[in-house]
Amino acid sequence: MSDDPTHEPRLRVGLTGGVASGKSTVARRFAELGVPVFDADDAARTVTASGQAALGEIAARFGRDVITASGELDRRALRRRVFADSAARHDLEAILHPLIRAEMERLASLARGPYLVMSIPLLVEASVAANTVDRILVVDAHEADQLARLKARDGSGEVEARAIIAAQASRAERLRAASDVLQNTADIANLYAAVDRLHQRYLALAAARH
Repeated sequence: MSDDPTHEPRLRVGLTGGVASGKSTVARRFAELGVPVFDADDAARTVTASGQAALGEIAARFGRDVITASGELDRRALRRRVFADSAARHDLEAILHPLIRAEMERLASLARGPYLVMSIPLLVEASVAANTVDRILVVDAHEADQLARLKARDGSGEVEARAIIAAQASRAERLRAASDVLQNTADIANLYAAVDRLHQRYLALAAARH
């Protein structure tokens, strides 16, 4: 085994939270602190890029109307389809989740540093994914704040926004699963300060593993 400690198993922090809870802001701060951050949404875009096998499977299950004229995935059309139909959502997850996990593992294997962050929106819902991390960090926000951000960010209507939130684990379920919680109920400076404190804790926890 190498004497280089960066080749030892690193502490893995699974970052999650409800839609529009502030996960991206938290992930960005960890990245600014020099922590390797891997995003399941980015991995999903990689495995569903034009020419990838997953795209054909999705078209076969959901129809060609979720594929654009240029041969790319129409994410908004697909999202509308699956959030209105739990069976369809489960079918999509069966296609994508193994591919996303494999891509995340590939990226994690290249990481260097004491610990890494894996941002996985459906971490609590997917027990297989939860088993790949050492700690679960939940970004917690009030549902009213989530709704407002979701409508402003994506142009979602009230009904669609509520359906998206309802399709995920409840706030209580996420908090029960959490090893650590970041409350995104104040301004960004407070959220960043809380991330900075967690960073120091994770560095200490990572050092204790060696």
